[in-house]
Amino acid sequence: MPIDPYILLLLGTVGLAALLPARGTSADVASGASTAAIAFLFFLYGARLSTREALDGLRHWRLHVTVLACTFVVFPALGLASRALVPVLLTHPLYQGLLFLTLVPSTIQSSIAFTSIARGNVPAAICAGSFSSLVGIVVTPLLAAGLLGGSGGGFSADSLVKIVLQLLVPFVAGQLLRPWIGDFVARHKKVLGYVDRGSILLVVYTAFSAGMVQGIWHQVSPARLGALLAVEAVLLAVMLLLTWYGAKALRFSREDRIAIQFAGSKKSLASGLPMASVLFGAHASLAVLPLMLFHQMQLMVCAVIAKRRSHDPEPDPHTAPEPAAPSRTTVATSPRPR
Repeated sequence: MPIDPYILLLLGTVGLAALLPARGTSADVASGASTAAIAFLFFLYGARLSTREALDGLRHWRLHVTVLACTFVVFPALGLASRALVPVLLTHPLYQGLLFLTLVPSTIQSSIAFTSIARGNVPAAICAGSFSSLVGIVVTPLLAAGLLGGSGGGFSADSLVKIVLQLLVPFVAGQLLRPWIGDFVARHKKVLGYVDRGSILLVVYTAFSAGMVQGIWHQVSPARLGALLAVEAVLLAVMLLLTWYGAKALRFSREDRIAIQFAGSKKSLASGLPMASVLFGAHASLAVLPLMLFHQMQLMVCAVIAKRRSHDPEPDPHTAPEPAAPSRTTVATSPRPR
């Protein structure tokens, strides 16, 4: 299966943090730079999203409600069920990281890319990912407060304010300035994409540097990491099946089912990392480890699924068209066989 080169950069960043962690003043500078980088990242998200596309997407409210339910109801329910795996397979800190993974919003870029490859409803995927990110700015911290509690996330009203200032305010600013900078952002989409990924690398370096300084990596053994990967593989498989066949049961079209599957089964590294740095503080590196592993796993598996979906025949074999009215009339009036 394909391995995203960006994941290699993420692993290299983790290795750099292990060898040369930021300490003292340099840690403060790295933390401030990562905060500014993430704010700029969400500013670009706001500048890219067409307000008209967002308003048009509201017409597909059933699809968006389905994706939000998968992201913020079904995923957290499965995360809570994984509590039964402690301490046999998971340690309590790894379980908290796994539960946090189930609380973060869906992705935007990869959901759009895979939906496009599979010939799905791309505008719906754009709006679904964007709506999920916006809702997650508020819902994820609230879910963390209720499900993780003080022992896990250290949630407070101040944490929510920090997340809103860091993510929501820049997004709104990008939307407001879109009439003046939208064309520039569209023309330089490839260059600004490096800004996106560079921002995430900076956040990863800051989080894992803090983890190295705190010495929390001694809490994780190779056996526990293997168990975590197995649990996440089951989690991803369950969500992929639920989103595909659940959307079929709800009578969505093939194109909408593809958008629901890719947007409803994935979790955003871009949104999850800054939230974790605020909610978990010095323990953010261990908290985001399940999210980083799940991120690579979802990219690999969904790339294969999208490629196979692209070869589906045009008439969806899972949805048989209803017979036309003239055909029913002809059958009804035809003479009976003797």
